[in-house]
Amino acid sequence: MNSPRTTLYRDKHNAKLMGVCAGIADYTGINVFWFRIGMVILAITMGWPILAYFVAGLLLNKKPPYLYRDESEQKYWQSVRQSPKRTAREIRASFRDIDRRLAAVEAHYVSSNPRLTAEIERLR
Repeated sequence: MNSPRTTLYRDKHNAKLMGVCAGIADYTGINVFWFRIGMVILAITMGWPILAYFVAGLLLNKKPPYLYRDESEQKYWQSVRQSPKRTAREIRASFRDIDRRLAAVEAHYVSSNPRLTAEIERLR
């Protein structure tokens, strides 16, 4: 997955300091508030997460503006990052459902339209 939507970025738009927590929260789909609380607790108890935060702040690229068109697209890409196989299964199921409904519409239209049926038979 080389899409820019599946890459971890610093989110400067929702940042408090460097945007690392906001970027990780965006990437994982976790609410940024809970991620920040967890980061503070880890920093107080262990200390090393502060260093990791600043290293990540220096290494991660800024999130491109307008990466997602709307919130539904953002939720979709978060689900792709969390479970690509489940997302592929859901997409296949949606296409099967669309195909089934299209076949039902086609069968209904062709069977209930004698003029169309006669036209098709005449072309054979």
